[in-house]
This record gives sequence, C-alpha cells and structure tokens, in this order.
Amino acid sequence: MRAGGPGAGRAARHVVALLAFDGVQLLDVSGPAEVLTTANSHGARYDLRVVSPTGHDVRTSSGVRVGVDGAPSDLPRRIGTLVVPGRRDWRHAVADTELVGLTAALAARTPRITSVCAGAFVLAEAGLLDGRRAATHWELAGELAGAYPRVRVAEDPLFVRDGPVVTSAGVTAGIDLALALVEDDHGARVARSVARELVVFMARPGGQSQFSRRLAPETAEGSVVRRAMDAVTADPTEDHSVDSLARRAGVSARHLGRLFRAETGTTAGQYVEAARLEAAQALLEAGSDSVEEVARRAGFGSSESLRRAFKDQLGIAPTVYRARFRSTTADFGEADRTAAADPGEADRTAAADHEEDDRMAAAAP
Repeated sequence: MRAGGPGAGRAARHVVALLAFDGVQLLDVSGPAEVLTTANSHGARYDLRVVSPTGHDVRTSSGVRVGVDGAPSDLPRRIGTLVVPGRRDWRHAVADTELVGLTAALAARTPRITSVCAGAFVLAEAGLLDGRRAATHWELAGELAGAYPRVRVAEDPLFVRDGPVVTSAGVTAGIDLALALVEDDHGARVARSVARELVVFMARPGGQSQFSRRLAPETAEGSVVRRAMDAVTADPTEDHSVDSLARRAGVSARHLGRLFRAETGTTAGQYVEAARLEAAQALLEAGSDSVEEVARRAGFGSSESLRRAFKDQLGIAPTVYRARFRSTTADFGEADRTAAADPGEADRTAAADHEEDDRMAAAAP
C-alpha cells in the first residue's frame, strides 16, 4: 500500500508522517490513511508519508504487507502531524528502542502527535504522555496505566486530546480520530463529506464512550451530576432542561451547569441530547416503529428534531441508520412483515429526510 494521493508533490501541503513497523495492526494504518487521502478529493492538502524505521515494507499482524515511502530520514524537516499506529502485543513495540527513539525524534518536529490503539504505548515509552490524559483500546487501558503510572489513562473515550497529543481508542477509533483531524484542519463540511464517501459515521465526538455513554457514567454514585444523569437515562421523554434537572437535584441551574462541565467535560444539554440520540439508535436497531414514533419515545418530540440530531451527530438520516444496523440486530422476518404492512412508510420518511437535507444545505454557510 503506497500513500500520498493526488498532487502529493505540490508545495504547501500538510505532511502527515505515519510510522509503520512490523507487527502493526493493518486497520491502524489503513483507516487513518484512507480518511486523509480521501479528504484530498474534497479540498484538503495532505501529503501522507508512510515510513518505517528501516525504510523497508512492513508486515502487519494480519500478514498483509504494507509498502512504505521510505525511512524517517526521507521526511521533510518539518511535518504537520505524526501518526503512531499500534501493535496488539505492545511489549514488542516498546522494546524496539529504534522505534521509540524515532517516535520521540519525529514528535519534536511536529506540532501534532497522534496515536491509534496500542500506539499509545509507544508514545508513553518515548515519554510523550507523561502527565497527560490518554486513550487506548479498552482492553489495554489497565495495562497502560500499570506500565506507565505517569500517564492519566482515560478508559472509555474514543479519543482524548491533551495539548498537542491526541490518542485514540481501539482500531476503528483511528477513523474517528482522522475525521476529527480533518475537521480541525478543514471544517465540519469537508469531514462530513469524507465520512459519507467512506460510509462511516460523522462524527462520533472524542468524548463519546467506546461503549455506552449512558451505561457507564464516570461520576460518583450519589453525586448531584450522577443523579441528574440517571434521571435523564431513566426517561428521556421527561422535561430535562437545566432548570428542571437543577430543581430535582436541589441546586441552582448555574451550579449544576458548573458541576456538570467539571465532572463530565460536557454540558447538561449536550448530555441530554446524547442520551436521547442513543435511545433513538437503540429503538431504530431493534424495532420497526416509524421515525415519528421513535422521536416521541426517545424524547425528541418531533421527527424533524430527531433527523437534525442524527445529521448533526452521525452525518446520516435515521432511516439510513436503521437500514445499516437493523439487519444484524432485528429479525428479518419481522422487518419484512413490517414493510408489507406499511409499504409507504419508508418512502415517506425517506422523502422527509431528503427535504431535511435540502433545508440544512440551504442554511449552511
């Protein structure tokens, strides 16, 4: 696999150095690479250089050989972003002193350092995560914390930003990371176009859980914020304005807002929408209710509000989400019976989705 993309040799491009090595996970390399090179078809100017410590092609953990563009010495003096993928058996990676040394040297030449999955261990071994928050695959979070006690390991997020360092969770989270980089560099519209072309979600925020935001709140049992979160997830259809949540918690709205941001890194309003969105996703995956009914049961009130939340947070319409995920979570026979019972429902909701797309496009700057 060779990198680059259209026009890679032109000046004033953002050089991205992806440091591959033997035993690396293929998707840790190909996921970010595909996002960044696809972005070039939408106005971005990334010059992706896949390099290896030796300058020779590498063999991934799946046995697939990856072609590289050379060694780190072949890179320009200044690079825009460093991407360090991972190897599941991270001990082999951190024992490679040449790999670790090259990582540290390249990090000194870039304003943005990133890792995918177990690549965080290489950053940690190089001292680049000392005192910083970092993410990795959920199965490896305890090992990262144990091996590198100076790293503040965040066990749940898809990716974590701490200063110039961005670390992502396991494997496919590297795609989320790369989409976030594209959005940082070129805006949400370009990132959304890339996500749609690659048929992936746009965009899961970095703080979104690797699993469920609702099932694993990080706040302490019994705290004011935890009680508010539990009230939201218990019944998303209730009035969960900040004033209402504050009254039930026995504090002022301003105080609840401060506590919520301090303990979760997000606002109460954002959490309420995220919880409702997750409830809607579950309903779409498992059931055959109309979009209007899903909106009502998830607390959005109207199908238009639901569609807008899906477009803003996931980059797709509710009907597209259902088509993509229902087949693996719901019974095919029931789906067929539902379609037969109301053959016009899909057409009606699809037409509404197209109308919403047009409205959003007209309103976009």
